[in-house]
Amino acid sequence: MDLKNRGSRRTIFAWAMYDFANSAFSALVLTFIFSTYFTEVIAPNKIVGTALWSRGITVSGITVALLSPLVGALADIAAIRKKILAVLTGGAVLATASLFFVLPGEVMRALTLFVVANLAVEMGMVFYNSFLPDIATDDRIGRVSGYGWALGYLGGLLAMSIALAGFVQPDVPWFGLTRDGGENIRATNLLVALWLAVFSLPLFFWVKEQRVGKVGSLSKLLSASWRQIGATMREVKRYREIVRLLVARVFYNDAILTIFSFGGIYAKGTFGFTFKEIMIFGIVLNITAGLGALLLGFLDDVIGGKRTIQITNVAFVAATALAVWAPDKTYFWMAGIAVGLFAGPNQAASRSLMARFVPLEKESEFFGFYAFSGKATAFLGPMLLGIITTLYQSQRAGISVVLLFFFIGIILLHRVDETGGKRLAGRT
Repeated sequence: MDLKNRGSRRTIFAWAMYDFANSAFSALVLTFIFSTYFTEVIAPNKIVGTALWSRGITVSGITVALLSPLVGALADIAAIRKKILAVLTGGAVLATASLFFVLPGEVMRALTLFVVANLAVEMGMVFYNSFLPDIATDDRIGRVSGYGWALGYLGGLLAMSIALAGFVQPDVPWFGLTRDGGENIRATNLLVALWLAVFSLPLFFWVKEQRVGKVGSLSKLLSASWRQIGATMREVKRYREIVRLLVARVFYNDAILTIFSFGGIYAKGTFGFTFKEIMIFGIVLNITAGLGALLLGFLDDVIGGKRTIQITNVAFVAATALAVWAPDKTYFWMAGIAVGLFAGPNQAASRSLMARFVPLEKESEFFGFYAFSGKATAFLGPMLLGIITTLYQSQRAGISVVLLFFFIGIILLHRVDETGGKRLAGRT
């Protein structure tokens, strides 16, 4: 592998800018604005809306889980990571922009476009993450992963600030938009689409593929991809620490995804947040999350990824419990800030720990399995949340399900041997 760009500041910056670009989708569409607009305005009521939104996340999550290992292996064999990432980014841009045209009551249209956009964004992360071990030296991989998450949260922060100032808060929104039919709220999807299209460009210009792929027909490449996945599955005992990490991540990552997917919905439905308050809440969370990812990225390189993840998981348990039993907005704010502070470090440390365990020349394939672990059961959290919310007619009851997932993740991650995983990957 050509490593001449490894550690280059320009390469690292270009790679991290993709996090900056796609975080606008997570912040405005998935978590704080469109999700809330869907449950409160597009859907018949907030209980039905919460259940339907959970199903949309479930469908996209299962699809990513099924496709990511195969597509990741294909990308490794043919050396077309950037090409596939470009296609997925373009699809995410188009589907997100199309959400602007969805009107109140058009439930299936909204869900379909959201699933397509979310699927493209999540699949794109498989290939984006797979570049990490190529661009960062082993002794700095934790902080580089942290840089990406920190810049990502900065992107979400700036996108939400613009959305608040130009679309949500003003009596007369920018560009001649009106408040009729929620046009100003729907227009935030156009902002997200433009944001993703523009700020993803540095990666495509400056991050190199760094390998030569096989050439052949699509059928031959797919056959080779299946064979490579099969070989990896047969060799999996050699990479037992990866397996342990991925199994643990199934649970704690599902809990985190559920929190973020329903954070805005919960704030609106349980505590009566206005759209303006939700935006401010999201801005504060992105500030704390960015600071956490930046600062604890260095901690990752000092004490190790496993310990960093465990510290954040315990903090998540405390923050989630506070959010479930919070008597008023003040306590919910405290819980939200804690979630923000530890979210970035958790995700950055998980990504860097995986990168330390991945064998050379199989980055996309293994990060395909990484995506699989994040999505294989990702439907469980949202699905159970939706079921429990409907059963008890309470969003508090629904959100409490994530506590169980965190406890299981903590127990399973305890069995991971970080030093052994790096040694097996040949990275020590």
